[in-house]
This record gives sequence, structure tokens and C-alpha cells, in this order.
Amino acid sequence: MNETESFPLATTFIDKVRSKTAHVGVIGLGYVGLPLGLLFARNGLPTTGFDIDPAKVEKLAKGESYIRHIPASAITEAVGKGGFGATTDFARLEAMDAILICVPTPLDAHREPDLSFVRNTAESVTPHLRRGQLVVLESTTYPGTTEEVVLPILEKSGLSCPILPYATDGSGISAPPQPSGDFLVAFSPEREDPGNRQFQTHQIPKVIGGINAASALAAQALYGQVFEKTIVVSSTQTAEMTKILENTYRCVNIALVNELKLLCLRMGIDIWEVIEAARTKPFGFTPFYPGPGLGGHCIPIDPFYLTWKAHEYDFPTRFIELAGEINSAMPEHVIDSLQDALNKQKQCLQEARILVLGIAYKKDIDDMRESPSLRIIELLKESGAHVDYHDPYFPVLLRTRKYDFRLSAVEPTAEALASYDAVLIATDHSSYDYAAIVRSSRLVVDTRNATKQVKEHRERIVQC
Repeated sequence: MNETESFPLATTFIDKVRSKTAHVGVIGLGYVGLPLGLLFARNGLPTTGFDIDPAKVEKLAKGESYIRHIPASAITEAVGKGGFGATTDFARLEAMDAILICVPTPLDAHREPDLSFVRNTAESVTPHLRRGQLVVLESTTYPGTTEEVVLPILEKSGLSCPILPYATDGSGISAPPQPSGDFLVAFSPEREDPGNRQFQTHQIPKVIGGINAASALAAQALYGQVFEKTIVVSSTQTAEMTKILENTYRCVNIALVNELKLLCLRMGIDIWEVIEAARTKPFGFTPFYPGPGLGGHCIPIDPFYLTWKAHEYDFPTRFIELAGEINSAMPEHVIDSLQDALNKQKQCLQEARILVLGIAYKKDIDDMRESPSLRIIELLKESGAHVDYHDPYFPVLLRTRKYDFRLSAVEPTAEALASYDAVLIATDHSSYDYAAIVRSSRLVVDTRNATKQVKEHRERIVQC
């Protein structure tokens, strides 16, 4: 007997998916939701994107992209193959067979999980929920969110999705016949890495956990249409913890090299040379690199989601919290290094003119979410410095949840560079001519080892 035959709700959904008649709705058209929606559409599944920002919807309607690494041609292709479209009208969710939630999960002012976007989205879905739909949460969050937060909100509709155990051994899903409920719910963490040209969205294995066996089967069938590989785990909590582990692993290892960097600076050792030598070992070592702090929507945030949830179980996560403290303190280290470098030139940071190069949280992308550059600019201003910036992807600094600098980019011409007391490299964009930057600047503080190939005027460079 086919494993789906015991789960008629899943069978009906899977038949629609395989016949390419299942309509997919993606809520949140940012760095995760937009590429996901385009992927489904390019594979022939009719797809609609939902967002509360009318400017995004307007651009997509014109065939324009607002994310640098997604070309306009990708939108045109998705429109042609899957009839991709976008809307701010959430009433159209009722026509969707699958609803994928890709909204932010930031931290609040107290570094605790802010699930307001997830809750508000679930509340928006509930009035339009109908029998047979699959709802998948993709937003990174603490284990238990799908069951404890999203599901109860969806069940306010009067429909039900029972929480039932199932087993999976990598080759299939097994469970005794179970009550089908009225709709299906799963969690499948996003694994996007903006700007990574080595791995496209469809090449990254998709982890899936269901509220029950029917939900897991339905989600696997849906994602299996567009991803090269799917991995089904035994619950939504397991899938949620999988993503938290991935990002906590990176957070802890980056904290390790950041701490070693501070030690190496005191010892007069080049940490970058050390890492390059260590990475020649063909086993047992993965290189991580120091920097001015963590950025992006995942690594600086996700470990705090886990530590918050761990308090519920009276379990201290000392190792993870220490890593978070080390990484969070790196912008302050950058300021201290800059101040020391200026002091050696008989200048003080107060009233100094500083140019910050790079606002994006990593090189060659147009994403400044949680960027340490923003914290560095804040600290510089608090110190009384006069601050300007340049980033090829941000001609102006728009207001964010935390910051409102109201600055416009200054072009780093030779004349402009020479007018600053110090130039601080916060993001190592490939478009920068680092030799020219060093040649024209009085002092360069390099947080990314971007000037490693520069041979002349090394005395002007301070590695930090």
C-alpha cells in the first residue's frame, strides 16, 4: 500500500502538486521568500507572493527586482513559467493550496525573541484558512514555535490539525493510520545564503518536519518538486532545532576565532596567517574568520532564541551565551583599535573625521540586516567623531528598527580619502581598490584583512 493512502488529506494535496495544479503562496518577499517563490514558479507551479510592502509588489508587477543578486530576468522567467505574481491582498490566501511563511524573527530590545511578525502573519492567514491547505513556517525560530505559537492561532479558524507522532528513517515516513484533521502544518527552515554563488536555492537540501505524518508527506512532496534533496525529520521541533544548531555552530566558531584574534594581536601573531596554515589540514578543521562583529538575520540572532527557550527548562547555555557576548563586543574592539591608532598619531577620536567603508554585513551583497557596521557608526558618533560612509550597494542609509543616521554615501575618491583622519574597512567588498585606498589615506584600520595583498605603505595599515 502506498504510504500516502492512510492519509487522504495528504493524498489529495500530493495529487495537485504532481499535476502542477497546486497553487503556492509565499508570505514575505524578502531575501528568503522571493527566491523561494520564484523557484516554485520557474518549476511550473502557479505561485503568488504576499507582502505588506506595496513598493515591493509594485516593482515585481513591473518585472523589476529590488534584491541585487536576483536579476529582473529571473522574475520575467517566473512570470512566464508559473504565472508568478505578487499582491498585498491577503484575502487571496484562500485560493492557495500551500502557504509558506517567510517573515523576520528578530530580537527585541532585551535580546528576547520577537515573534510579532510570525504571530501577525498567522493571524492574517487564519480568516482565509480552508480544508486541505498546507501551511509551512520557514522563519528561523526556537524549537516549539510551530506547535506552540503558529498552530493554536491557525486553529482559531475552527479547523484542526492534530499533533501526532510519526517515524522516519531517511527512506520514508511511517505511522499507523491517524486522524486526518482539516489542514496540514509543517516547519522547513530557510537555508539561504545571499551572495553565495556556489549553492543555488534548489541545491541546498531541504529539511522538513511535520505536525503529523500527513503534514510531513505533503510538505516533502511540495518541496521535492523544486529541491534536489529533501530530508524529513520526526517533528517540527527537530527541524526547528536543526536550523538553530547550524547557526549556533557558526556563531560559536566565529567567537572562537574572534577571541583568538584578540590574543594574537597582543602576542604579535597574524591570526589570518594562522588560519591559512591550519586549513591545510585535510581533516578535523573547518576555517572560520574573525571580523568586526556578526551580521545577517541568522547567526547574531538564532543562538539567543535557543538560550531563551532553554530557560524554560531551567538549563543554562553558558557556552552559547559566552560566544554571543564575544561576538557582540567586537564593534567595541574596533573602536578601541581605531582610538589607539589615532592616539599614536597624536590625535583623539573625538572630532576626528572617519570614513567607514562597507555597510553590508558581508561582502558583495545588498543586505545590512544586523550589520556590525551600523553599531560601529553609532559608537563613533557617541565618541564625538564626524562619520561618513561608503557602500556601493547603499547610496543612502535608510532608517532601520535600531538606527536612523540619515547619511548619504561619500565616494572614496583619492581627494576624499586624503581628507579623513582614518578610513575604517568594515566590509571587504570586491569592488574596492584596496591599494588605491591605502595609497590615498593617512590611516587605514582593516577589520577584514582586505589589505593583505597591498605591498606599499604598509605602515599606514592597522589590522584589528
